[in-house]
Amino acid sequence: MTERVKKAAVEIGFDAVSVARADALTSEMVHYQSWLSNGYHGLLGYMERNLDKKLDVRELLPGARSVVVVARNYYTPFKHEPDACGKISRYAWGDDYHEIMWPMLNELAEVVAQLVPGTQSKGVVDTAPVMDKQWAVRSGLGWQGKHSNILRRDIGSWFFIGVLITTAELETDDEYPDYCGSCTACIEACPTGAIVEPYIVDATRCISYWTIEVKPEHQIPDTIVNELENWMFGCDICQNVCPWNRFQTPTTENGFLPRNGELELDPEDVLNMDQASFSARFRKSPIKRTKLAGLQRSAEALKQTNKS
Repeated sequence: MTERVKKAAVEIGFDAVSVARADALTSEMVHYQSWLSNGYHGLLGYMERNLDKKLDVRELLPGARSVVVVARNYYTPFKHEPDACGKISRYAWGDDYHEIMWPMLNELAEVVAQLVPGTQSKGVVDTAPVMDKQWAVRSGLGWQGKHSNILRRDIGSWFFIGVLITTAELETDDEYPDYCGSCTACIEACPTGAIVEPYIVDATRCISYWTIEVKPEHQIPDTIVNELENWMFGCDICQNVCPWNRFQTPTTENGFLPRNGELELDPEDVLNMDQASFSARFRKSPIKRTKLAGLQRSAEALKQTNKS
């Protein structure tokens, strides 16, 4: 049955699939709480909430026996120009990945229900209190790189993670070996020093944190503004330098192709944008997450750093 579920996942369009037993993430939670106690989550208060559900997915789905973890490659073979300003993180070039991943997970849940009548399943794409990276490691989907992203030898780190919690009992996979070795490319490349030690990221030093996650009323610190390296929404530096991302293959999902061919946004255009045009332009884009005020905050920061 497990192989049929995995085969169905691939047929649906996922690039990889693995399974873990729905046990408590006890050791992982110890590391997570240590990360929180160090304040590395910064202003993201939601990361402190629902720890019971993050620890144990059975709090989200009573009777859960298995956690199916899937990967969807989003790599498209385009690159920013060296002097480009207003760069967008690769994951946000295309359509909102939630809108692509959710129907795929729902379809996989239907397959499980057909194979095991009476089964209950819950699909998650980073919108519920589920530690998807930890489940990716526990299930053997990949290993956690020193930049904290999940890696696979076949598609690197350019993929989205989906989780299907299910009451069906499936065969589990072995964990994926860690192939980072002695490499420290990501640590050395981060302009703000956000990777404070291997596998640990201080979000408060991360460009993505300040250009995506932090609410617009908070100003980007000068220490970050001075090191933005022309990023407006997110940052891919640690992934761009990762040797394992030399082996990526283009996605088969057209929805991940750059919208209107845009890899960057012009700061002046963003600063002159009104709410109606922002909403229309980014309606199906991950960029809508930061809201107009957040995007304009980043544009203003880039304008400051690029004054002649």
